[in-house]
Amino acid sequence: MIRYIRRAAALCLLLLAALLVNAVRVMLVEAAELDANPANRRTAIARWAEPRGEIVVDGRPVTGSRDSGQQLRWERTYRRGPLYAPVTGHASQTYGTTMVEHAEDELLSGADPMLAPLPLWNDLTRGRSPGGDVVTTIRASMQEAAYWGLDGKRGAVVALEPSSGRILALVSSPSYEPGVLSGTGADVKDAWARLTTSPNQPMLNRALRQTYPPGSTFKIVTAAAALDSGVVRDVDAPTDTPDPFVLPGTRQVLPNEARGCADASLAYALQWSCNTVMAGLGVDVGLEGMVEAAERFGFDDTTLRVPSWVAKSNFDRVMSPDQLALSSIGQFDTTATPLQMAMVAAAVANTGEIAQPYLVDRTTTSGGATVDRTPRRTYRQAMSAATAFRLQRLMVRAVEEGTGTNAAIPGARVGGKTGTAQHGFGNTGTPYAWFIAWAQAEDSARPAVAVAVVVEDAEAARADISGGGSAAPIARDVMREALRLEAESRGAPGARGTRATEPPAPARPRGAPGARRAPETTRPAAPASPAPAAPAAPARPAPDRTVPAAPRGAPGERPSAPARKPSAVPRGAPGSGG
Repeated sequence: MIRYIRRAAALCLLLLAALLVNAVRVMLVEAAELDANPANRRTAIARWAEPRGEIVVDGRPVTGSRDSGQQLRWERTYRRGPLYAPVTGHASQTYGTTMVEHAEDELLSGADPMLAPLPLWNDLTRGRSPGGDVVTTIRASMQEAAYWGLDGKRGAVVALEPSSGRILALVSSPSYEPGVLSGTGADVKDAWARLTTSPNQPMLNRALRQTYPPGSTFKIVTAAAALDSGVVRDVDAPTDTPDPFVLPGTRQVLPNEARGCADASLAYALQWSCNTVMAGLGVDVGLEGMVEAAERFGFDDTTLRVPSWVAKSNFDRVMSPDQLALSSIGQFDTTATPLQMAMVAAAVANTGEIAQPYLVDRTTTSGGATVDRTPRRTYRQAMSAATAFRLQRLMVRAVEEGTGTNAAIPGARVGGKTGTAQHGFGNTGTPYAWFIAWAQAEDSARPAVAVAVVVEDAEAARADISGGGSAAPIARDVMREALRLEAESRGAPGARGTRATEPPAPARPRGAPGARRAPETTRPAAPASPAPAAPAAPARPAPDRTVPAAPRGAPGERPSAPARKPSAVPRGAPGSGG
């Protein structure tokens, strides 16, 4: 009898061991596969069982959470959603996450191991910590200045701190209310359908994920290449450039909008945006030299993250001489994101060095303890310091006496470059108005801000559209606010109390999906910053144009609607744009 009992006990122990081995296999080997199974809702239920952490701008949360009482309990809410949507993105139980909500999802949802009280705690307990917070580099008043400057027109604004790479403003217009995508009901599906089928593509982040022909703003890159390579040694010396200029190997004539461009110096060519001089310099530098120069600024980089992914700005590596001439003035297949062109301006402002751009200053626990902080890093050395100082002087001249006078700020040193890029088949598209610039207070040791503005649908007659007229005033308002904030931080006299009443927050339409009121949970915050007063409309300078391009569209918002690709024109065809 005892022998049978022993055998039964051994069998029971063997079965128990098999159960334990199977449990370990399921927990350690198959856990990821089971979690990812669409039929398993436990992960989603756990993910939305607690409020997400906050995304913070200027010490104030711009996100919140609302108890829906549903199975996926906590829904995301947004304060001034359209203003900050290009930064926050959306967090939807139905359609996933984008932008910072996506890049920092583990921390915001509490799944980041750095939030756990002990190492491997979340793995052992299969639980989550309270969601952490993401503190951004955005300055609220600069974001407002950019948002209200675009005023609903299609376009984008990016502002950087040149010395650090901090992104101070990131606006894409038209924008959208991300809160309407929170939840799982029919109204969420209706809102998604409306947003993804809109011809204005409000969910496309134009600042990071749409590329445009940069037009004459790219001439800064060409000028840097010419100076660093020794093709130009004296910026005030005449160049051997005829006007009209025939594209190499063709009979096509490259036009100028400005007068006096025949054999003009580099200084004059940048001041008045001479297409012929800059195209000729690009050819003189050569394909290899121009490709190397463009890549030093960040073109053709597919790895840039801020932490959200950024579309690649393009400068072709294989071209004929006529195509190189057009590419050197920001046309043909040359395309750039607004962030890329802000980096070009920042390189000039920061003695040739580009600091790695970033949007997240630090992440914290729900209690405020720092989890991680973004360090300052060098991205690339775009040009020599000597070349940067020479270009600073030339960009200042363009603002004081040339095509960029609408960006001038009394009491500040401002350098800029206009651009009016042609696009569309047969040059039929409305020209894109560009302006890139940097600004430095007279009593400051270094520039406070670099900015890029692009406007797709400028409110002017086609022949009157220019970067100086449509984009420069927006850049001026953003830079003026950056200088005010810098003066305030230094305790400069008169820095405080100079701003007008804040304009009303972008409102969610009545009756729109997700517009219902419900209790929110957020953390206490400091009062919001008001916005600057609107300046009087400045006079328009003469258009700054280059020739038409065949731009490449950038990838669209993921997982939102894809980016629109501008129509192509015959490669190398001449025209009036720039």
